[in-house]
Amino acid sequence: MSHYFNLVFLSIALASSCDSGKLTVIADLPASIKETSAIEKTITSDLLWVIEDAGNKNNLYGLNAKGDIIKDISIGNIQNIDWEDLTSDINGNIYIGDFGNNSKKRKNYAIYKVTTPENAGASANAEVISFKLPKDIKSEDFESFFLYNNAFYLFSKTHKKCKLYKVPNQIGDHVAEFISEFKLEGKSTKVTSADISDDGKTVLLLNHNRLWKLTDFTSEDFFSGTIEAIEFDHDSQKEGINFIGPNEVLITDERTKSVGGNLYKLSLK
Repeated sequence: MSHYFNLVFLSIALASSCDSGKLTVIADLPASIKETSAIEKTITSDLLWVIEDAGNKNNLYGLNAKGDIIKDISIGNIQNIDWEDLTSDINGNIYIGDFGNNSKKRKNYAIYKVTTPENAGASANAEVISFKLPKDIKSEDFESFFLYNNAFYLFSKTHKKCKLYKVPNQIGDHVAEFISEFKLEGKSTKVTSADISDDGKTVLLLNHNRLWKLTDFTSEDFFSGTIEAIEFDHDSQKEGINFIGPNEVLITDERTKSVGGNLYKLSLK
């Protein structure tokens, strides 16, 4: 879950744009981080935290608003099987979602807790929250989650129906709880990142060329309310989204040849 902040160093870069779906580039991401799969701003740090997905280092990177790497933390006790998203809690702890599953053969998934990473040195260890899916559900691919009311909510990455699962924020082994499913509109509907506003009233699901804004839902069934699609003004491999205010988000995309590798701002108004 993200936390709103007022920072002088971002005040100019995040000047409001009222064009729905218009992404404003505010920084280039480091060339050394080509496959950025998430972004998260915690409540206790000015840094913007990013990770890479499968086949890359077990590292958590803290960037400033210009996209420079300020912190580079190697997580020593775990492996990057397929890191796909980040979220954080009210104490500034970061959670890494290791639940990518392109082959659809994975049975065990994990979420790694890194305590206040801004205070860590060049290396740190993480606590492990592991989970499986219910026995009657086939293996799923995930790229998105957030923390809300001390539980993680994960959205499956599928073309047909997006499925919502719940995992408790408790160190140890768990079985995920299926909540609901919904068929998102559009040709490409794979969800690549997610976030929830601080007031718990708005959920955003990211895709390469659009996002879905979920509002007026009841309880934890986020698909039960109003779902609005917001089309972007360009298509790229967008894989990270994070609320930075009630109506503003940061978005990142992977670098593919000369395309992408940027930090964007989007106004939801």
